[in-house]
Amino acid sequence: MDFLTSPSSSSTSTSNDVTIMASQGYIQLTLIWVVYAVAVVLLLGVASVFVYLYQAHRDRSKFVTTICIFTITCLLATVLLLPVDVALVSSTTSSKLGQRKDWATQNKVDNIVDTLQIVYYTLYSVDAVLCLLVVPFAYFWYEEHDEVAAEEGHQTFGQRFWAAFKFTLIFLVICIALFLVGFFLPVAKHGKGAHFDLDFFKNLLSENHGERALTFALGLLITIGIIVYCFYTASGLALLPLTLIRTAPAISAPALSASTDAQLESNRERQRQLEGRAQGNPDGLSSKDQRELDALRMANESSGEGQNFFYKAWLKLEAILRPIKLILGVLMVIIVLLIFASMLITGIDKAKNSVCKRHCGYLLGHINIFQPINWVLVKTAKVFPIDYVIFLLITMLFFAASVVGIATIGIRLLWITIFRIRKAHTSPQALLLATVLLTLMTLAINYVIAMMVAPQYSTFGPQTFCDLPPRHPGEQPDCSNHTKKIVPCTELAENASASLVCTPSVASTFLNRIMVNFPFFGVVDFWAQFAFLGIFLIAFVLLLFRTPKLSEGDTDSDIIEEEEEGLIASTGRRLGANWEDITGRASQSQNESSN
Repeated sequence: MDFLTSPSSSSTSTSNDVTIMASQGYIQLTLIWVVYAVAVVLLLGVASVFVYLYQAHRDRSKFVTTICIFTITCLLATVLLLPVDVALVSSTTSSKLGQRKDWATQNKVDNIVDTLQIVYYTLYSVDAVLCLLVVPFAYFWYEEHDEVAAEEGHQTFGQRFWAAFKFTLIFLVICIALFLVGFFLPVAKHGKGAHFDLDFFKNLLSENHGERALTFALGLLITIGIIVYCFYTASGLALLPLTLIRTAPAISAPALSASTDAQLESNRERQRQLEGRAQGNPDGLSSKDQRELDALRMANESSGEGQNFFYKAWLKLEAILRPIKLILGVLMVIIVLLIFASMLITGIDKAKNSVCKRHCGYLLGHINIFQPINWVLVKTAKVFPIDYVIFLLITMLFFAASVVGIATIGIRLLWITIFRIRKAHTSPQALLLATVLLTLMTLAINYVIAMMVAPQYSTFGPQTFCDLPPRHPGEQPDCSNHTKKIVPCTELAENASASLVCTPSVASTFLNRIMVNFPFFGVVDFWAQFAFLGIFLIAFVLLLFRTPKLSEGDTDSDIIEEEEEGLIASTGRRLGANWEDITGRASQSQNESSN
């Protein structure tokens, strides 16, 4: 007996299917944002470790520490929004079919893009304000502090605030000038043959003056950051893996670790004797004894005693990773060289095949040469969050290279060293200036990863479309029986159906808008990448034969301080010390050996 399905039941079934698919899409989008939230929490930990690791233990400011941590977290959160951006816009399409999913109506896609734009513009605005206003104010706020005057009541909060604000006014004027220039600056005129008649490029031309002002300000900051990044990040990227290899520990006798423990215990006992002598002597210690006491305290601080949680956690992490430093170093060399090759390939591809050359900052319509990093990210983007983890590691590699570059070179004006960045000995002023440099370099890294390291991934991710004419106007073409016609989305796709399926990421659109509206920034940023690659290559070859010490001292006082810290420096070169560094006590075998 045949059962006929009524129209009402068929309609109900279709409605239920749409509801189920919509709920699946909602769950997928929610999970992507949850992954980003978890990443931001991890970034907060990374920023905290960096600040607490490098700030001076005896000269610190809670206000400065908070500003530095918040600024670095916001910067890294801005960069790591890119894979979330790619995942969100890619979730609206099926890469296997080259079609948009049934739940991904144009209205829903627009909502996703609008939400991302709000988050991006908020983060970019916060980054600009932090770099140009908040950090300078924190610098002058700390400089204006007079401890004696504050204790005697001669310096009030209002006086200190006004003194810091007066010096910050010049930065406020610079901010206003930047936004006014961007607000009134006309859109760049492009000559014939620049291919700006295409819809993709037409959409990049800013008509909104407020958006153009923010675009100009960030374009300028990115360009300044590119110049800084060429020196600091290039040197750090060459130095970081080679340092891991050079400092890999050799196998040492367990007796060495036991003797080190004995030396530390002897230091503590001597410190207690000197402190007791100081309490019993009204005139205090002699200058010789005081220097010895300061040296012993510094040695104990370097071993982690009395330090904050982040510093101790870093010491334990170093102890855990110490035995595999050589493996990490070799692996990092391979990754760094792979990134170098990928950037060089993209640079050559853009210089040769850009559709508009210098008129739009050498934008690339589609990749013409196989590029390994981009290929890996596009393939792994089909299974989120694998691509997010890879992107996170690449970003952290660039950030760590920037930190190593600053720590090695220091904060300089030409050949003059203004501040030096050293673990546990960086003054608040130097920490704030280092944060500004990291701000500029992180904005540059955002451009580099999106435009040079993984351009196709950063624009469309794994999105594809069916390169066949639609059967009916407004409908998506069907490639079920023509899988070879399912091709990756590109900016220059001629098939009209591509615009119905492909959605470029908000980050790539924003960066491309900077290059199109202000081509000068694009030209400088692009050709600076070859300078970066050249500096990296020179530094890498030189460092193969000689690895400099981080923050090599230039003054006698720094040399003396390093000698004082050398009381426990041997713990960094022994495998046998791993266990007590992690647990805080010597292993049983080591105790037996010492006995």
